[in-house]
Amino acid sequence: MGAYVNQLWLMDAGRFIFGIGGESLSAAQTTYAALWFNDRELNLVFGVQLSFSRVGSTVNMNSMRPLYDAITATTSGYQGLGIALFIASSTCLFSLLCAIVLGYYDWRAGKILNRASMAAGEKVRLVDVKDFPPSFWLICIICVAYYVAIFPFISLGLVFFESKFDMDPDSANAVNSLVYIISAVASPVLGFMIDKSGRNIFWVIGSITITLGSHALLAFTFLNPYVAMVILGLAYSLLAASLWPMVAIIIPGHQLGTAYGVMQSVQNAGLGVVSILCGMIVDSRGYLVLEVFFMSFLCMALIAAVLLFIIDQSRGGGKLNRSAAQRKKDSADAE
Repeated sequence: MGAYVNQLWLMDAGRFIFGIGGESLSAAQTTYAALWFNDRELNLVFGVQLSFSRVGSTVNMNSMRPLYDAITATTSGYQGLGIALFIASSTCLFSLLCAIVLGYYDWRAGKILNRASMAAGEKVRLVDVKDFPPSFWLICIICVAYYVAIFPFISLGLVFFESKFDMDPDSANAVNSLVYIISAVASPVLGFMIDKSGRNIFWVIGSITITLGSHALLAFTFLNPYVAMVILGLAYSLLAASLWPMVAIIIPGHQLGTAYGVMQSVQNAGLGVVSILCGMIVDSRGYLVLEVFFMSFLCMALIAAVLLFIIDQSRGGGKLNRSAAQRKKDSADAE
């Protein structure tokens, strides 16, 4: 609406509301996944969830410009942009319909499984955040330190590929969108693989190391960027499928919504600050320094992952890094 009537303040308000809804949706979606599936299936579930998310991102990146061009051929100026955004927002109506259907099924499952009586005495309080284990906070550090080397890079990637590799805008966009395209295909496969093997922390450490190597290739070599971006897409998929399910292993079910909300908030706070810093670095120092900046955050994520492994082994007997066979045995013993 803001674009259609040419009012920037209204566009800013819409962006603010969309941000609130989008992040709340992400936290709720993650909590639903952890509630409906046990820890032996979560890696595949989170992989499929990421896959659908990245399919949407890829379709958006490659369809909005042709849609805008087609609309502005008959409707020029800001009204053409407004119409394009109106069409794009129609996907939110489909999302709302899916949420209503999901809410019904969850309500029905709650009645059948008698969740209300099972949750009796389990009160959700925000102050319980202070009692979350150190492992949770290390997972949050890994999350923010890793993702700040992915999303801001993609946001600034077009000009990087054009300037360093002499690519035209279309080719640069194709390379830049590879991370999302690869993750859309690879995430379910990698999630299934992690479910079958276990050892989540090892997969997280491996994915961070591979991502560090991908950024090093982009920073210090002139190797075809398709190679580094394909590797980066695989590593990104691997981390998402192995990191997020670990929260459901260490946090009680009635506190999962709070935990994932906190994790999402930490991630977005980091992304907000780092995105501003990235723009300042590019303007004053260039892309080489920016890549070194990203690699420093990946080193921070790697250190946090190693500390997570040490703490997990010393306190929980390797609960987060159990093999699939160990998880199956523990679930059978609990039953």
